[in-house]
Amino acid sequence: MSPTVINSRMGLVEWSMLLLLSMLWGGSYFFVEIALLEWSPLLIVAVRVVIACVVIWGIVLAAGLPIPRSPLAWMAFFWMGLLNNIIPFLLIVWGQKEIESGLAAILTAAAPIFSVIVAGVWLKDEPLTRSRLLGAVLGLIGVVVLIGPSALAGLDANLLAQLAVLGAALSYSFAGVYARRFTRMNIDPIVAASGQLLMSSLIMILLVLAFEAPAQVIESSAKVWAAVGLMAVFSTALAYILYFRLLASAGATNAILVTLLIPVTAILLGALVLDERLQWLHFLGMAVIGLGLSVIDGRLWQRFIRLHGAPR
Repeated sequence: MSPTVINSRMGLVEWSMLLLLSMLWGGSYFFVEIALLEWSPLLIVAVRVVIACVVIWGIVLAAGLPIPRSPLAWMAFFWMGLLNNIIPFLLIVWGQKEIESGLAAILTAAAPIFSVIVAGVWLKDEPLTRSRLLGAVLGLIGVVVLIGPSALAGLDANLLAQLAVLGAALSYSFAGVYARRFTRMNIDPIVAASGQLLMSSLIMILLVLAFEAPAQVIESSAKVWAAVGLMAVFSTALAYILYFRLLASAGATNAILVTLLIPVTAILLGALVLDERLQWLHFLGMAVIGLGLSVIDGRLWQRFIRLHGAPR
């Protein structure tokens, strides 16, 4: 069977999915800050993936979706769980103990740059191009402007925590490329999400039993349980259903653009819900991010060239 060709350009449905995904994943930074008040990073990640696993398997079983029996499929779920759940979740949560969430969001937004390079090396239908790399760099600059350059002041402290968050961004980029095999194996996006979460849950349960005291979870406050529960249901189970559907239709490079939109939705939600005031830097940052996304997509610039001719 010939490999599935992914359309590198996104339509309205894909852009809508990307925006919703950015809102779901953006909330996880807030939920992590609350959970860290009482739980260790290991406990937060373990409870998050276990609850999400129960929710998404309930959907799979209720819908009667076919469950793969191939050992190759389950080995792929194992590696996807490591690359897309365990490694990045632990690194980001641990990093947020030492650095501000704004700086963490900026460092995570480096994922599209990594993804453009990784996908360009490993995927024939997502080649490394100057426009994609330029767009990813512009998007990262826009995130810095949006969050505020002052967040970069933390770069002179706790280098290890910053490297951890960058490591999470790199892991996400490899996960996006690796996940393409689920499309080639004709595995439903919901089943792919449930498979990786099941393998992640089994690994995290073993780690918690080995290194933590699980009893403290029971004694935790309702606020922490609510934060982790919401993060598990919305920022994990629902988010990964969207993520795998986006990967299947738009490709790894486009799916990881969500890390550029997460700060945008966070700022806009703060203005709409918390009545926070938008500053001129916010609008400038959003404009630069939009410019970067348009460069990666390419259609606007190709239309401009057709209308005005290529530069001489």
